[in-house]
Amino acid sequence: MTGRALVLDGPGACRLTDAPPAAPGPGEVRVAVHASGICGSDRELWEGHRPDGYARYPVIPGHEWSGTVEAVGAGVPEALLGRKTVGEGFRNCQVCARCHAGETTLCTAGYEETGFTWPGAMADTLVLPARLLHPLADGADLTAAALLEPAACVAAAALKAEARPGDRVAVVGTGTLGMIAVQFLAATSPAELLAVGRGREREKLALDFGATSFRTADEPLPDDFDVVIEAAGSADAARTSLGLLRRGGRLVLTGLPAAGAAGLDPTGLVVRQAEVRTVFGAPPAAWAHAVRAFDAGLLDLLPLVTHRLPLDAFAEAIETAGRPGAGKVLLHP
Repeated sequence: MTGRALVLDGPGACRLTDAPPAAPGPGEVRVAVHASGICGSDRELWEGHRPDGYARYPVIPGHEWSGTVEAVGAGVPEALLGRKTVGEGFRNCQVCARCHAGETTLCTAGYEETGFTWPGAMADTLVLPARLLHPLADGADLTAAALLEPAACVAAAALKAEARPGDRVAVVGTGTLGMIAVQFLAATSPAELLAVGRGREREKLALDFGATSFRTADEPLPDDFDVVIEAAGSADAARTSLGLLRRGGRLVLTGLPAAGAAGLDPTGLVVRQAEVRTVFGAPPAAWAHAVRAFDAGLLDLLPLVTHRLPLDAFAEAIETAGRPGAGKVLLHP
């Protein structure tokens, strides 16, 4: 059998190479990749800005993906053959205290992740442990499903937000994560759901996804929301999000601002008695939540895809993803 893979030999250096499908080992599966998405972490990998220990060159990128199981290794149920699926990226140790608690993204054994320190999905096939799979419904749209990795990260935020029916909730950020967060919060039947963006390009989409109102960050904003999810990844967005909260409200931060960014004012946190929670990646419970919501039709992910390119167009995909107005960019083998 023949196959191809995109390899990053180092920052700014990529090549398409022959990569015959590997046989899955015990406990592993081989997936025929349908699509792999581009995100900010892939840009960091391309530009060489990943922190030490969070990248290992040469590497096949691709941690956001969907596909179909085409081979199983020893000890893996054959019922998985032919199943549409997505899969977790973090390669946790399964034996530390945090893993046993289900907090696999806090694994104390060190960072290992598909697409950064292990071969990723920008290839015809991907081999990974079967325990990381989250099979999908038979009728799942695999193009939309390629966005389930960012959806799982947002699901982690939604679970930590603990929004209840009738709450007044808000999302700051209108990128892929923000638009998915709007959908998760809309499913909780809020009394009000405000989306806040830097511009109005995605106002209609936010309203279509369930937001009841939309404002830009430079407009006057209220300060009495019960729950706010920050999904923009900047220090300014974090401060805007805190400002939206009522006293005693709950803030969930999902973004990673640049190193050294000015933080939240501790005085404001104390005086407002704000509860701040954070998300880094998605543990299994969040993945399961995202997949259930997707299979139930509660997540409409396809409208977030704006570009679909071939596997050998990685550099173009990185450039395209950084343009104003671009949504999710997918690579197809």
